[in-house]
Amino acid sequence: MTISDIISTTTVDEAAEHYGLGRGRVRAGDLTFEYLEAGTGPLALCLHGFPDSPFTFRHLLPELADAGFHAVAPFIRGFAPTELPPLRTWVHTSVMVTDQIALARALGGGPDALLVAHDWNAVAAWGALGRAPDAFGRAVVINIPPFDIFAENLGTYEQIKKSFYFWYFQMQSVIEDRIRQDDFRFIQDIWGDWSPGYEADEDMVHIRRALADPDHLHAALGYYWGQFDPGRFGSPQWAAQQEAAWGGSVTQPVLYLHGTNDGCHGMTPEQTAAVPAYAGPGSAAELIEGVGHFMLVEKPAEINKRITDWLGRTGRGR
Repeated sequence: MTISDIISTTTVDEAAEHYGLGRGRVRAGDLTFEYLEAGTGPLALCLHGFPDSPFTFRHLLPELADAGFHAVAPFIRGFAPTELPPLRTWVHTSVMVTDQIALARALGGGPDALLVAHDWNAVAAWGALGRAPDAFGRAVVINIPPFDIFAENLGTYEQIKKSFYFWYFQMQSVIEDRIRQDDFRFIQDIWGDWSPGYEADEDMVHIRRALADPDHLHAALGYYWGQFDPGRFGSPQWAAQQEAAWGGSVTQPVLYLHGTNDGCHGMTPEQTAAVPAYAGPGSAAELIEGVGHFMLVEKPAEINKRITDWLGRTGRGR
């Protein structure tokens, strides 16, 4: 029997216990968020994207706890068991930014707090760091660069191929049924494209649980319906709204990590090297050979060490 077979028969609480993690909930903004946690100390808020779950941080949370943080990984808006939002068809970048700031306020963010953000929440991180500089002292941002660099790639042929799902997900009358077919096989195939060579069976158990309820899947797809409406995507109005939500520079030190095998969003060495100019003193950017979009579970020991070493270099954490 594999670990995924064992975990598939458990509840969220039992799965958390299996990994040595605690569970909690907090009211932040308009929602009650459920979360995984480890450790005590200043907040380390770890936020996932789509198609994902906070269990992607299962290796990092104990490391952050050992480094002296209260590491918290919420189930983000749209992902069970977090409360369903009232609006379930549309999640704009500004909503994600607001969620990050609200979670930081509710969980004790401040100058000693750390933000670790991946995928959709990497997008939101650039906005939250800039618009609430008192909420986080440092950040680790994974896979999505600042808006200016992100926008450079959007119209390239190579990135258009990677981003086919932006438009595929707009087929709202059929896409939810399509995603659920064959036990969420489409999502597992996405993981295979984005992290080539990584077997995501264990991760898929948690993702299926988080999206099994049709209302939660509908709400989770709202990120794509809110950002990539074909009638507005790429227009000057769209670009201006995105710039307002997450454009510009931030003052905090940021460690930016990107994998050379990332099948979701590509980055050149030159683009990666440009990221620290958008962040505060002590910032760094690393293009990591041989990992893809889900590097935290592909090579957890290596990635955890890169993060904790940087925390040591920037003056906080044991």
